[in-house]
Amino acid sequence: MESRKDILWRVYLVYFGILVFGLAIIGKIAYIQIYEGESLKAKAQTQELRAFNLEANRGNILAEDGSLLATSVPIFEIRMDVASNHISETLFKENLDSLALGIALIFDGSKRQIKTKLQRARKSGNRYFLIHRKATYSQLKALRKLPILRRGKYRGGLIAIQKTKRVMPFMELAARTIGYENRTENLFVGLEGAYSEVLTGTDGKQVMRRINHGDWIPIHDENEMDPRDGLDIVSTIDIHTQDVAESALLRELMNNKAFQGCAVLMEVETGHIKAIANLRYDSTDGKYKETYNYAIGESIEPGSTFKLASILTALEDEKFELTDSLVTGEGYTTFWGRPLRDVHKIGNGRVTVRDAFEHSSNVGISKLINNAYKEKPSEFIEGLYDLSLNNRLGVEIKGEGRPYIKHPSKRKSWYGTSLPWMSIGYELQITPLQTLSLYNAVANEGRMVKPMFITEIREGGISIETFETTVINKQIVSDQTIDSARSLLEGVVERGTARRVFKGCPYKVAGKTGTAQIAVGGQYNKTNYNATFVGYFPAENPKYSCIVVINNPSGGKYYGGSVAAPVFKEIADKIYSTSLVLGEETVPTEAVDPPVLKHPAVYDDIKDVYVGLNQVVKDQSTGEEWVRIKKTQHGLAMEAKVYDGLKVPNVKGMKARDAVYLLENMGLRASISGRGYVRTQSLKAGSNIHKGQKINLQLSMY
Repeated sequence: MESRKDILWRVYLVYFGILVFGLAIIGKIAYIQIYEGESLKAKAQTQELRAFNLEANRGNILAEDGSLLATSVPIFEIRMDVASNHISETLFKENLDSLALGIALIFDGSKRQIKTKLQRARKSGNRYFLIHRKATYSQLKALRKLPILRRGKYRGGLIAIQKTKRVMPFMELAARTIGYENRTENLFVGLEGAYSEVLTGTDGKQVMRRINHGDWIPIHDENEMDPRDGLDIVSTIDIHTQDVAESALLRELMNNKAFQGCAVLMEVETGHIKAIANLRYDSTDGKYKETYNYAIGESIEPGSTFKLASILTALEDEKFELTDSLVTGEGYTTFWGRPLRDVHKIGNGRVTVRDAFEHSSNVGISKLINNAYKEKPSEFIEGLYDLSLNNRLGVEIKGEGRPYIKHPSKRKSWYGTSLPWMSIGYELQITPLQTLSLYNAVANEGRMVKPMFITEIREGGISIETFETTVINKQIVSDQTIDSARSLLEGVVERGTARRVFKGCPYKVAGKTGTAQIAVGGQYNKTNYNATFVGYFPAENPKYSCIVVINNPSGGKYYGGSVAAPVFKEIADKIYSTSLVLGEETVPTEAVDPPVLKHPAVYDDIKDVYVGLNQVVKDQSTGEEWVRIKKTQHGLAMEAKVYDGLKVPNVKGMKARDAVYLLENMGLRASISGRGYVRTQSLKAGSNIHKGQKINLQLSMY
């Protein structure tokens, strides 16, 4: 009896303990529900739901005509909810074979392997099975036609996550100038890098839910925020001219077995870069590629193309005139015991300043500059600085090379030979684009402009910002010096080192050849060269300037006139043959109503003809020697034309006899070629007249 009571007591104790434990659980549940429920629910929700970025499309880079130079195309990560409740076992088995075959055909895979993976995914309950990471839109469209997947996202389990990929439709064309961006490695190259903030859009947000295997699937609801795409930029590049420039450059690089080269075409007035090609030999696959922006990034010793800067400085300082003579002898001289040579003897050894420049005499130019500035070399250097050659151009593209033009005040780097050697483009460095900008300024009547690569920013095809030309130097030298320089550059092509390449050219070119030895290990040799041609066209009314540099040609030729000038000519020929602007410039503007030499008998005949036709003849010539005859609605008008003798007249459309008479009375020396009326003139109308200056007239019949 005692034992039974003892047992019951223990049983009650156990029951009581269980009751207390149960009440404690109920109490805890109640506490959680009342006090901690909301916070725990929120915590659970954050573990199951997460906001992911929706990548914004990067803006496009456009050519001047709107063609795509760089754009973002959609790519898709394709997944499948293989274990979806909407896909029955019967549906899956009946269509598995066809589904696997379709996927294999679209992505060039193995049907057998894809089928096995789908079966395993179904068996394991995988609701986020990866089909392909980088599918194109056309591939996605094809997938949507396959069995099961054609049922759509929910009923067919198709999950497509859109991303973007950067592509250049024209492949290598202007690739280095277009550039790229790599934020991971902090690389911002070309226009992509320079305008990164403009091109980069604002990412959106998308809420996704975690499912089995730790995968996340999107939930399309009000929690999404659409991305905002980046803005488009319109470049100055003409894609057709770019193609010509790269093709011509590549051909010469290959023909001359050169290491690298560049070709840049710039619009004279605006500074717009119409084409910029940079090719470098890649020894890994034996091909030339756009891997380095040589035109912008590499400062080099320019050689003879720098003689223009030397002549501009000296003419502006009135150190000599183009008709002055000097002795070059056999084409050899020394400065401080260091020899300097010409390629060959020029004439009889006594030449004019013009001859020395047009035939690129190292001896002649170095003597001229050394004699003019040897007592005060700083004046020469300051003159070069006045040409804005000691500063970067400030182009938007990163990595512009720094010009190096030393000053006599830096005694550690200044030597007795520095002045004569700098005068012919050695012991200093500038980039090809900086050289081009100087020549462009001469073509632009002394106005130096910054090279431009971008003209506007657009959003949705609508212009929201435009960019105007930036002037670096309003007037690098006087008008008279510019006129002299232009006549020298025309002479290089007509009589000098570039005459063979441009012989018979239907348009007029002005420019300068350059052949510079490259220092290797601090020493110059006769193996390594830079061959250059830089100039502008058409010479009488320049529209485009261009520079071509061929680095280290090893095929037997290395002179600028024979290696670089042909690339220039091919680019210019293409523009001349297709440009209405250039075509208009070569057609006389006064062919219909040219000025004529006044002669009473002629006017009597003209009046008789018009009066006989009952037309009104209005004579306002007031006895002047030159008269312009114009047709009017009711007859004929005769207006006096007065020439001041200070500016070169426009003689296009005049008869040869009248043009020569007018020009030579103004002190110019006129030479003619062809028959008929004046078609083009070598000196620009409105430029200053210099007595004894030669003007070439090209004639043709209309």
